[in-house]
Amino acid sequence: MDVMIFDDVYLLRHRRLARRSADPAHTHHQKLITEHNVRWAEQQVVKRRVKRDIFPKVPFYPFSHHLNDPKWPQMWYLNRGGSLDMNVEAAWAEGVTGKGVVVTILDDGLEKDHPDLIKNYDPNASYDVNSHDPDPMPRYDLVDSNRHGTRCAGEVAADSNNSICAVGVAYEASVGGVRMLDGDVTDAVEARSLALNPQHIDIYSASWGPDDDGKTVDGPGQLATRAFVEGIRNGRGGKGSIFVWASGNGGRDEDNCNCDGYTNSIWTLSISSATEKGRVPWYSEACSSTLATTYSSGSLGERQIVTTDLHHSCTTSHTGTSASAPLAAGICALALQVNQNMTWRDMQHIVVRTARPENLEAPDWQVNGVGRHVSHRFGYGLMDSYGMVKLARNWTSVPAQRKCEVTAPHIEKLIPQKSFVSLELDVVDCPGVNFLEHVQAKVSLTADRRGDIEIYLASPAGTKSTLLAQRPHDNSRAGFHSWPFLTVHMWGERPLGKWTLEIHNDGRFFSTGKSQVTEWSMTMYGTETEPGQVVSTLPGQTPVDVKHSVPAHHQVVDTPEGRPEARDPGSRPSSSSSSTPAPSSAPPTPTPIHLAIEKHQLRPGCSRMDASGACIDCERGQYMESGRCVTSCSEGHYVWNPRQLGAEGPPACRHCHYSCRTCSGPQDYQCQSCWGDAIIYTPTKGQNLCQPRSLLEAYQSQQWWYSGMVVTVVSLLLVVIMLGVFILRAQYTSSRTLLNRATALPGSTVGKKGSIARNGSAGYSPVARVEADKLMSKVPFHDLTSDEEM
Repeated sequence: MDVMIFDDVYLLRHRRLARRSADPAHTHHQKLITEHNVRWAEQQVVKRRVKRDIFPKVPFYPFSHHLNDPKWPQMWYLNRGGSLDMNVEAAWAEGVTGKGVVVTILDDGLEKDHPDLIKNYDPNASYDVNSHDPDPMPRYDLVDSNRHGTRCAGEVAADSNNSICAVGVAYEASVGGVRMLDGDVTDAVEARSLALNPQHIDIYSASWGPDDDGKTVDGPGQLATRAFVEGIRNGRGGKGSIFVWASGNGGRDEDNCNCDGYTNSIWTLSISSATEKGRVPWYSEACSSTLATTYSSGSLGERQIVTTDLHHSCTTSHTGTSASAPLAAGICALALQVNQNMTWRDMQHIVVRTARPENLEAPDWQVNGVGRHVSHRFGYGLMDSYGMVKLARNWTSVPAQRKCEVTAPHIEKLIPQKSFVSLELDVVDCPGVNFLEHVQAKVSLTADRRGDIEIYLASPAGTKSTLLAQRPHDNSRAGFHSWPFLTVHMWGERPLGKWTLEIHNDGRFFSTGKSQVTEWSMTMYGTETEPGQVVSTLPGQTPVDVKHSVPAHHQVVDTPEGRPEARDPGSRPSSSSSSTPAPSSAPPTPTPIHLAIEKHQLRPGCSRMDASGACIDCERGQYMESGRCVTSCSEGHYVWNPRQLGAEGPPACRHCHYSCRTCSGPQDYQCQSCWGDAIIYTPTKGQNLCQPRSLLEAYQSQQWWYSGMVVTVVSLLLVVIMLGVFILRAQYTSSRTLLNRATALPGSTVGKKGSIARNGSAGYSPVARVEADKLMSKVPFHDLTSDEEM
């Protein structure tokens, strides 16, 4: 069997080899690569890829009515107004609905006949890679495990004003689905999905990736990487396919999305989540590759996402970064409708320049070298649909992408436990790159425990980015081998000057936790001339220089809650204040504007803070939690004391397992209470696990069926045994009856070994010699060895 993936790449399957064989079949592979027509070959292995939603809740459907869509009043992330939503209604008011744009959902299938999706379903944007047919319908099972793709599709393009369910962000966009997660996921499967019909599909939305367990480092293979490259180079007639990716749900396991090679990529638009209250969700991963944010679920009491569901139904409980990525894909479809000439990089520029940071609360907001607010939790802020549409209308494509690589001198530098090294790289020339977009630091290092490593990168303008934070669950000794840690925090800055790479070895778990950095280099992507133009982003607003996230005459400060705020120096502090700049006939200067920022005040209970405002040391009696000091750990955390493990460091609040609401430790069996969608399950004494209520109920119903079958089988077995005993007893009784009849003959008796004797009694009895001749048979005796028989 062979399947074409690219024009010169085929997927081959040997008919006589098992698909899941543990034997790598080296002999067959060697025969293949020795063929003179074969330039490259690689055996495919099954990869673990997980959907980035959270445990489901049992949906509740209160009825309401507005604009014919019964769930519209519950879609808080689209209709709250007052800068508390993603400004979609303003775009709709101008007739921008995503019409003419094609979005496909790479997932576990799509219920194409759902009444809220059927109008916008596009068969040319759909395929079943798992079963090799054009029908993306999901496989139904007892717990609806393949509902993920249908939910994501509804967020993008659920039909509007049809009295059914909800409405998608781009409710007139065409939507398709690729079924690729409901089977073996290999490099070839991913490549075929990412490369599906790139001249027809505009946007690919993916809400999955490697395990978010805080210990996995994984990314696309050779074929998937080629699919990305082919997509951004040749997709959409050379303008480039747009790949939107969910950043990951490993927050509870303190994962870092820079260890995920899909989000940690210049080709993907990596999207994080914010809760209804503008806070960091418990599942959110922090990393420097996140570009922007959309709303999603939060903690108990905060609302979730409304969308389509399996069986032609509707749900109000879509969750995780899985829900954020499709919302971002829908917003990108709105912007693409008004300007089909935008490239994949244009879309990223527009997202960076219009994202709003002001209503998002995080401890690490900072201002980069050109005045843009950026955070490891939220990227450049909440996506603004109307702002993107307005900017896209008159957008001139950015200059061609340039790339320069700068390699540091070869080093072999040891990083002992509880220490760090600072490596400087002076960039004096970066041909073709004067204004930065993406910056990659490729690092190779060894480590006794990879999770103890922290990596920071500081630009010449002073912007410090966390490339890798500690990952407590990562016990690997593999280290990193030219892993390209990506940061977008220097967007718009100049590359020339001194760059500083800091590598910290926390080493608190093992006394011999040594590490050694062997080499590092930088790859900087950007443009030779500065992109940017003066446009208006909101109705009636003064034109703003889009090179910066705030007007140049404003001063940028941080509020005590950690929310960025723009202030006019002559006005009272207010998040909504604005003023009109003095008119000027001079054209805007391309020189980056360095805006003032207030220094962070020392927070209560904190004895030392870093440059981003996050606390790194607490006073006695305080616990470190998410960059601040607290007297008691919040929900979802437990007190961790390193001294009990013989390590150094102050007590801190560590995340419970993501399934636990409260816990006594980090494991999934140490739950003390569960979230609203789950209940405590105790398989053995001393182990308390939180299991989804719906899944546990389904399991219990199966247990009843299983128990009934066991009882039935045991009963049948007992009947068979009893029947067998009855038959044996009947045979025995019959034999005794015959024997008794024989002994009842007149004058008979039993001789030795059951012969009949004349005394009439059964048993052994001596036979008189004188009667021996009378007992002998009259049949002649023949010896079987005699000549007569031979």
